Amino acid sequence: MAFSLYQEFYKLSHRKLAWLAPLVLLVLMISTGLAMGYNESRLLMATCYDAPDWMMLILVVVGATTFSMEFQNNAILTLLYKSPNKALAYLAKYLVILAYNVWLHLIAILFTVGLHALPMNQSMAWSVRYRYQQPLWENMLKTMTLDILTTTFIISLIFLLSCLINSNAVVISVSLLMVFMGQFISANLLNAGKFTQVLRWNPFNMTNLTRQYYNHATYFDTSHLLNQQLILGTLGYTLLFVVAGYLIFRKKRF
Repeated sequence: MAFSLYQEFYKLSHRKLAWLAPLVLLVLMISTGLAMGYNESRLLMATCYDAPDWMMLILVVVGATTFSMEFQNNAILTLLYKSPNKALAYLAKYLVILAYNVWLHLIAILFTVGLHALPMNQSMAWSVRYRYQQPLWENMLKTMTLDILTTTFIISLIFLLSCLINSNAVVISVSLLMVFMGQFISANLLNAGKFTQVLRWNPFNMTNLTRQYYNHATYFDTSHLLNQQLILGTLGYTLLFVVAGYLIFRKKRF
């Protein structure tokens, strides 16, 4: 297992995209801050300048290429030859992307603290009360923690799609569609007015977890689930997608 993890960390650390992503994230966060302005300072700080949406985009691209590129150039054969079994090869890839996911969230927090400290930035004090009568710093940390759960769910879905589809471009396109259109698909299902109690547990609805935490009044009417229920649903689907992805990967012929 240690050797498989070393291989995956080595490959990820030598991908230019993995190192360019934080710079792209910073630029997008600054752009969001400039676009939304001082009137939304509390929301910007609580959401790390809308970092969850931007990190989702980055993780789709990085995660989708983790498997599909190796399928396309047959590098997966070398990987499987050096790995003791398929389960360890799959798990190592998954754990490395999860570690990269956590690292991106820590970077987003550091960027937010840095942007807040800039003299020209008229941000609110971290002690100001915001959502759930909690200080801004607590809102920010909880938003990032919940977003790690949301993005872990997305990574599981991406791995499942990557094992089903060999084309890198198709996996990225389908993943982006499901990630950024998921809430609208779920809303349309729930707005039909039938079987709401069942349909509210659809996997697309779980993409609302992070947004509902920092904007509960708006997104609760869309998701029809409490924050705790969204957390349970997200964890459940994450486990389901991880297992399903591995079963497909195990049966796949190379």
